Amino acid sequence: MDADLKVALVGNPNTGKSTLFNVLTGLNQKIGNFPGVTVDKKTGFCDLPDGRRAEIIDLPGTYSLYPKSRDESIVFSVLADKANPLRPDLVVVILDASNLKRNLLLYTQVADLKLPVIVALNMMDLAKKSGITIDVDAFAQKLGVPVVPISARKIEGIDQLKSAISYANKVALQEDTIDVESLAPQLIAQISKEIDVENPYYALQLAHQHETLKFLSTEQSDRIESLEQEFSFHSQKAQATETIARYNFINDLLYDTVKKNETAQEEDISNKIDKVLTHRIFGFIIFFGILLFIFQSIFAWSAYPMELIGDFFVWAQTSLHHMLPAGPLVNLVVDGVLGGLSGVMVFIPQIAILFGFISILEDTGYMSRVTFMMDRLMRKVGLNGKSVVPLIGGFACAVPSIMSTRTIENWKDRMITIMVTPLVTCSARLPIYTLLIALVVPNRNIWWVFNLQGLVLTGMYLFSLVSAITVAFVMKFLLKSRERGYFIMELPVYRMPRWKNVGHDMYNRAKAFVLQAGKVIVAVSVILFVLASYGPGDRFERIEQKYKQPQYAQHMNADDLHHAVASEKLENSYAGMLGHAIEPVIRPLGFDWKIGIALITSFAAREVFVGTMATIYSVDGDAEKIESVQQKMHTAKTPDGQPVFTVAVAFSLMMFYAFAMQCASTMAVVYRETKNWRWPASQFVYMTGLAYIVSFITYHLLK
Repeated sequence: MDADLKVALVGNPNTGKSTLFNVLTGLNQKIGNFPGVTVDKKTGFCDLPDGRRAEIIDLPGTYSLYPKSRDESIVFSVLADKANPLRPDLVVVILDASNLKRNLLLYTQVADLKLPVIVALNMMDLAKKSGITIDVDAFAQKLGVPVVPISARKIEGIDQLKSAISYANKVALQEDTIDVESLAPQLIAQISKEIDVENPYYALQLAHQHETLKFLSTEQSDRIESLEQEFSFHSQKAQATETIARYNFINDLLYDTVKKNETAQEEDISNKIDKVLTHRIFGFIIFFGILLFIFQSIFAWSAYPMELIGDFFVWAQTSLHHMLPAGPLVNLVVDGVLGGLSGVMVFIPQIAILFGFISILEDTGYMSRVTFMMDRLMRKVGLNGKSVVPLIGGFACAVPSIMSTRTIENWKDRMITIMVTPLVTCSARLPIYTLLIALVVPNRNIWWVFNLQGLVLTGMYLFSLVSAITVAFVMKFLLKSRERGYFIMELPVYRMPRWKNVGHDMYNRAKAFVLQAGKVIVAVSVILFVLASYGPGDRFERIEQKYKQPQYAQHMNADDLHHAVASEKLENSYAGMLGHAIEPVIRPLGFDWKIGIALITSFAAREVFVGTMATIYSVDGDAEKIESVQQKMHTAKTPDGQPVFTVAVAFSLMMFYAFAMQCASTMAVVYRETKNWRWPASQFVYMTGLAYIVSFITYHLLK
C-alpha cells in the first residue's frame, strides 16, 4: 500500500500520541519492529482532504532527542538518517497543552533539525479546565510553524490537523530556536565539512551520539571521536548548556503566548487526589483494597456466565454423542477437542473482567500512580523504578511485559526484571487458580462482605508479587554491574475511563487469549486424546478380555464395569505410561500420574492444564455421562477411594504453577530480548526448582 507522504508522530510519553495515531489511522494500521532492533513499530495510513494518502509512523515516546533507552534512540535515527525508508516528509510534534513547558524541549530539538514540522496542541479541553489560555496565533507566529489545537480523546480538531498535513510540502522551514553553532563552533564546522552535513544541530547530535548511530560508518564514527578530542568537546556539559538555552527560549515563548488564571494556580484536582492515593501508607492500603475488589468481582460477577458456558459445552457434547455414530473420530472431536476447549472457554468471563479492570486502571491514570508508589519498594530490592511497569503488566501477560523492559537503561536492573517478571500471576494462571480454588475452598462470605474464594485468589496474586520481589532481592547480589539506575516518570492527570475503549480492550484481549490458548489446546487435545486412547501391543485387548470374565460381570454393574475398563485402558495407554514414568518424581508433591500428564502438556502453555484434565477425565469416564471438568475433578478418586484433589493437593498444585516456568512463548521472548539461550535456560531451571521445593513444603504442611 503506497503512500504519497510519510508523517512521523513525535512527542513525550502521556501526551496522547498513541490516541492520535489511532484516531488518524483507525483500523488501517500494522505493528512490526524497527529494522535491526526489537522495538515496536506502529504504522498506519490516513486519507487526506486533498486526496493524497499519508503513512503515519508512531515513533516511541521520548522527552528529548538525547536517548536514555533503545526506544528513545529510534526517534533520532529515523529523523536523521536520510537512507532510512521511514524518514518522514513531515513531523507532527504532539504537545500536552496543559503542560507546555516540559513538552516544548523536544519540539525545539526537532525543529532545529530543519524537518518540516506541525505542532498539534493536544488536550486543549484539559488546559481550558485548568484555566490555561493559549494565544494559538501568536504561538504559531513565534515558532514559525502551523499550530493546530486538538483533543484526540474527543476527536476534536482532527479535520483541521489533516488539512494542515495536506499542506506539508508548502510549510516554510522554521527559524532556529537557539544559536546552535555557539555551543561548539569549531567542532560543528569541522563535522559539517568532513561528514557532509548541512544542518548545524544535526552535526552537534552526531558528536553526541555517533557511537550508537548505525547509519554512520566505523571510519566516520572514529573521525568524529578524534575531532571531539581535538576540540576538547564534553558531551554532558554541552547538553547542559544547550538545555539552559532552550528553556530560556521556552520561557520567553510561554510568557508572551500563555496565560493562567490566578484561581487555577492553586492545587489542581489531580494533585489533591494524589495526596491520598499515593500516600506512603494509605496509598498501599487503597491499592490492596482495589486488588481485593477486583478479585472478589472476578468470582462474583463471572459465576452466572461461566455456568452458562459450562452448561452449553455439556449440552453440546451430550447432543453430539447422541447424534453422531459412535467411533474413534467422534470421540476425538467430542471428548478430545470439545472437552479440552470447554476447560478454557468457561473462563472467558473471568479473563474479560480482569482485563477490563486493568484497562480502567490504565485509562484513568491510576496505574502510573501504582508504578510511582512501588518505586520506593523497588529501590530497596535493587531494582529500577521502571521495573514496576513490567511487573504490574505481568498480571495480564509476561510476554509484552518482558518486551517493555527495553525502557530500563541499566543492564542489571533490566536483566533482573526479565528474570522475575514470569513469577507474577498472569491471566494464563487464572483458570488454574479459579478451578482449584472452587474445588477446595468453600464459597461463603466472611464478615458478610468478603468472599472466601476471592480472598484466596487475591492472596495468590499478592504472593506472586512478593515472590518476584524476593527473588529480585537475591539476584541483585548474584548479578554484578556498576551502572546506577534512575527513574523518571510523568504522572498523567486523572481522567474518566473511555468505556468504549475499555469494552474494546476486554473484547480484544479475551479474543487474543482464546485464540492463542485455543490453538495450543486443540493441538494438545488431539495429540493427548490419541495418546490416551491407544497403547502398545495388545494391552487394550487383554484388558477387555479380563473384564469379560465371570467374576467381574457378576459383581459389578454395567456403569462400574465400563468405568473400570476405561480407567485401566487409560493407565495402560501411551499417555498413562508417560504419566507413570514421572509419577515417582511428582508423588512427593501429592500428584498422581494423571496430574503428571497435565504437567507435561502444560509446558506449552499453563492454561493447557485445564484442557488436559478435561480430556483425561473424558477418556477415563463414561461418554454417556458428560460433566463439566470441575465436577469430574471433584468426584475423582484414588484407587483406595479417597478424593484426588484434597486441600493439600490443590494448594500444592497452585504453588507449583505459581513458580514453574511453563510457557514456551515467555521463554522465546526472553531469548529474543537477551539474544542468549543462557538466560531462558537459567530461568527455566531456577523457576522449576523453586516450584518443586515450594510445592513439596506446601503439600507436607497441609497434608
